[in-house]
Amino acid sequence: MQNKAVHYVIRSTAAAAGGFATAATSVAAATLAASIIFSPAADVSTRMDGVQADLARAVQLNQITAEQASKFESKIAARILGDA
Repeated sequence: MQNKAVHYVIRSTAAAAGGFATAATSVAAATLAASIIFSPAADVSTRMDGVQADLARAVQLNQITAEQASKFESKIAARILGDA
């Protein structure tokens, strides 16, 4: 799975760069993307803190209601805790 992801990143980076970027730029972008792919996943509490912060910001911006945020947080928590 990770090999496919790296191959995709390298291919899409090269395509996005077109003829305008140097090989070094393409390699640097691919290296950064690969480091993100291979970085360890955050622990459950960190992930949930991020979800809560994002939802609080969405409520503050009136993008969703507090009730919607609460329901969505519950669904996300079930998925994250189910994976852990």
